[in-house]
Amino acid sequence: MQWTDDALVLGLRRHGETGVILEALTAEHGRHLGLVHGGRSRRLQPVLQPGNRVRVAWRARLDEGLGAFRVEPLASAVSRLIGSSLALYGLAHMTALLRLLPERDPHPALYAAAGILIDHLDDGAVAPPLMVRFELAILAELGFGLDLTACAATGANDALAYVSPKTGRAVSASAGEPYRDRLLPLPGFLHRGGPPGPDGVAQGFTLTGYFLDRHVWGPRGLGVPEERARFVALGREAA
Repeated sequence: MQWTDDALVLGLRRHGETGVILEALTAEHGRHLGLVHGGRSRRLQPVLQPGNRVRVAWRARLDEGLGAFRVEPLASAVSRLIGSSLALYGLAHMTALLRLLPERDPHPALYAAAGILIDHLDDGAVAPPLMVRFELAILAELGFGLDLTACAATGANDALAYVSPKTGRAVSASAGEPYRDRLLPLPGFLHRGGPPGPDGVAQGFTLTGYFLDRHVWGPRGLGVPEERARFVALGREAA
């Protein structure tokens, strides 16, 4: 069994004297693991950094086996982002989220979204709202997508202002007013577009953080990642 694909490095762990087990998100084959012989060499160590884009050729005797990767570099994100704390925390948070995806389950749209996010992680005005949208995409790909298209109570798609913490559906300002203390604010940029502003981004992270903790981190016994908290804080300072 063999295939070749573009991939995003998510992480690795040592294997034997010189090898590593590479974990990568591929464009067409999903999150995939494979052995890289000589992965701790001087040539490959800079290539196998989380966030870097690579071309991988995977080969195994059996389709369900671990298999081995042959890796070629395509683009180094780390060398470009190394000077930005915001970018490095964002990169760590993004790759950690991607490592929660089921193995070998293709997510081409999420792969493309990750590439766009990496390209803008060092832009303090763009990276935070992009990360909010990326977290929404992660929730959707894991089966916990929010419905922000119309009011759950009236069916209308205008004047949306809240999200129900129980259903993940949008609620209009008038329908939600009596229950506003029990609802989550819906920032306008997530359904109307336009610039988010600092308050909108903060509301966005509160919204996605609630559902990530409820559906993703909590059931796995995980707390809110420190990298995310640092990214959110630095993004607020950059706004």
